[in-house]
Amino acid sequence: MFSVFDRARKTLGRATAALTALILAACVPAGGPGGGGPSVRPGETVQVALLVPSGSGQATDEFMARSMQNAARLAISDLGGQRIDLRVYPTGASPAMASSQAIKAVDEGAKIILGPLYAQEANAAGVAVASRGVNVLALSNNADIAGGNVFILGPTFSNIAEQLARYAVSQGKGRALIVHGQGIAGEAGRDALQAGISRAGGDIAGIEGYEVSQNGIVAATPRIVARARDTSAQSIFMTANLDADLPLLTQLLRDNGIAPPSTAFVGLGRWDTQTQALTLPGLQGGWFALPDPALYNQFVARYQAAYGEAPHATAGLAYDGIAAIGALLNRGGSNPLSANALTQGSGFAGVNGIFRLRRDGTNERGLAIATIRNNQMVILEPAPRSFRGAGF
Repeated sequence: MFSVFDRARKTLGRATAALTALILAACVPAGGPGGGGPSVRPGETVQVALLVPSGSGQATDEFMARSMQNAARLAISDLGGQRIDLRVYPTGASPAMASSQAIKAVDEGAKIILGPLYAQEANAAGVAVASRGVNVLALSNNADIAGGNVFILGPTFSNIAEQLARYAVSQGKGRALIVHGQGIAGEAGRDALQAGISRAGGDIAGIEGYEVSQNGIVAATPRIVARARDTSAQSIFMTANLDADLPLLTQLLRDNGIAPPSTAFVGLGRWDTQTQALTLPGLQGGWFALPDPALYNQFVARYQAAYGEAPHATAGLAYDGIAAIGALLNRGGSNPLSANALTQGSGFAGVNGIFRLRRDGTNERGLAIATIRNNQMVILEPAPRSFRGAGF
């Protein structure tokens, strides 16, 4: 689900069978950043603005926009009697348009904004409505834009890294060599892995970078292999992407005698998104994290039955956002969409599994740990269904 991060600079102050999201408990923290949220009268129909990337002229953006809108409407139908008036605003994948559309949505009565998808547009929308006390549930995974009245729903490198590191430590593979591609995404992943391994109680055996190209990977392999052997690394944590450097990097390591099970391969990205990837020899036995597959597969099946096509991966985030809003409205109170309510500690359960929003605008998601064995994905550790006892 991760793509190369676009680093927008934040100008804000840092001041389940039915597949609907449920509040998992009633603990609500006091204080915290973000918008106070417009008041909601008992029984009031609440207007929610969905900002989608349509209008950019790109077919992919149109598909994602359609998936987001369909998933949001599916979530509303699953909420039953909950009164949500969903209004869709195209951003054209433009920060300026996202800003103006966010203002228009609030002027027309929106009490919370879901989306935009891209980081720069989400940042612009948040800045535009910050003074209005309206919170933004962005579908981005870019933690750089989180904070103030912007909360991100996409899974973050930090969250994934810590859960993978925790699993590696539990399996006796806590002495980790970090191997990362050079560039924005690889370096962001490197930093997340450093922090996650340390928080999980692991040891960092070393850090090795490489140019993301065939020549760059080939040139770096002897150095990476030597570092792994010299430090007796028990695992290699990789930022490599399935569409780019991962297949070659893992195969070259394996060809040079570094491979599971003696040295665990741990990937920060998803390894299951392409069927043909499961047959790659270099990935066999490696570990990666993913959202609760049982819940997500149920969602995909229901979406396909309703709309006649498979959803884009971002559709599940749109569903989760609407369903969380519905759960908070169902809980009641005069300020159900405030930052305090959004960041209540025990979180929500959605189509991607459990998740909760943090005071700093980022999130925590309960993820499954998986491997590839005999060309098939196998779940090693199921995703938790509540935050109690989940190690968060």
